[in-house]
Amino acid sequence: MAMLIVGLAVFLGMHSIAVVSPDLRARAIVKLGEGGWKALYAVVSIVGFVLLVRGFAEARESAVVLYTPPGWLRHVTFLLMLPVFPLLLAAYLPGRIKTAMKHPMLAAVKFWALAHLLSNGTLADVLLFGGFLAWAVLDRISFKRRPPQRILTAPARAFNDVLAVVAGLALYLFFIAWAHERLFGVSPLG
Repeated sequence: MAMLIVGLAVFLGMHSIAVVSPDLRARAIVKLGEGGWKALYAVVSIVGFVLLVRGFAEARESAVVLYTPPGWLRHVTFLLMLPVFPLLLAAYLPGRIKTAMKHPMLAAVKFWALAHLLSNGTLADVLLFGGFLAWAVLDRISFKRRPPQRILTAPARAFNDVLAVVAGLALYLFFIAWAHERLFGVSPLG
């Protein structure tokens, strides 16, 4: 469990620097250069991600059950997961979805985390998905008080929304039918 907690702290901590201290990020870019900052950000994020994935896998071996969700919540989870991949893609394919949602990736993280909290009740699940949900909420709130950051995306086009939805739903079906079980050892279909 300790590895999961450290991994979450490192990964979400790195992703929270702009939330907690936008000046620290700006100073680091001045000191390291934009490329140096991005390299440091990537390396620390990857280390945190590896730790949280390994820690989550270890925690699942001796799971501490906090609650047992009723079976019907699985249907709610399927429904909440439906917009996740289209929103994730819309973050990088600017169109009306991105304009309406403002921060579609954070919305995708919130849907993903809430959906998984409804279907999974172990301590590791609550730490992982609850941690990501709390981070996404705080990050979204912080956007109101910090300067916007430039994110590389595809050129804005009307077709981007269609592409985000069609490709996103294809990814959703791919994960349900095959990838989720192969990657995480759990079939969403039961």
